[in-house]
Amino acid sequence: MTAGRVKAVKPPPGKWADLSRRVASTLVLFGIGIMLAVATGVWLRLAMAAISAITFWELAAMTGWKNPRLHPGIFGAWRPFALAVIAFMSQVVATMFGHPIAVLALLFPLIAGIPGAATRDRWTYAIFGLAIMLVAYGLVGFRESYGLNFVLWLMGIVIVSDTAGYFFGRMIGGPKFWPSLSPKKTWSGTIAGWIGALLLGIVLWRVGRGDVMLIWCSPIVCFAGQMGDIAESWLKRRAGVKDSSNLIPGHGGFMDRFDAVTGAVLATMLIGLLTSLPAVN
Repeated sequence: MTAGRVKAVKPPPGKWADLSRRVASTLVLFGIGIMLAVATGVWLRLAMAAISAITFWELAAMTGWKNPRLHPGIFGAWRPFALAVIAFMSQVVATMFGHPIAVLALLFPLIAGIPGAATRDRWTYAIFGLAIMLVAYGLVGFRESYGLNFVLWLMGIVIVSDTAGYFFGRMIGGPKFWPSLSPKKTWSGTIAGWIGALLLGIVLWRVGRGDVMLIWCSPIVCFAGQMGDIAESWLKRRAGVKDSSNLIPGHGGFMDRFDAVTGAVLATMLIGLLTSLPAVN
């Protein structure tokens, strides 16, 4: 009797299997920080407009704009690109001109894209699209009004939260934070992110690099960044995709790397509307 062939069983991925993706996220954030350090004026605005365009392209593709049943014909795949161009030009107009009316240009890609989004995703497209446009606009404002160190503090909060959450979450484990949306995120990692952000705020205050507001602002911004991560996970599950795109080979798309920044910047903008923002010097 011929022995049957034994099929090789692939070992389950280890708890550090996605470490490379975390490193990629950190490198992207470092890259944004460096870009903000060297870019000012027109170049800063063009860079933020490019970020708006890339993330809008991914959003459009995930909300029905690449669906051939909704957009038949050879040009269907190019429609997200057209929306990306609109987002780019709108962000340039909003940031180049100082008049408050120019800010209304941030709404152009929403108005242009909502009718073509899948019916069930029109509100999703509108909300995420507005967030994308506001974050790029807000980063320009933070860089020019509050200085480079303020923006680096924001990026630092996201990096510290992500790093602490990843390593402590893997080492300690325990109950999942939101298993239906982010099956790998644990409460231990989430709390570690809060503690890391708090410590960063305390250190900056103690060494004279910022005021006492950093102590309570840092954990709030950290939590908002974590919610940005959760929100993007929800969007991908809704769209039935693993990554927002394949722009970063092997590491997903730009929204995958920029989700926590989105939450952190939006929260900081809200804090700025409600009270004064912390000084970071």
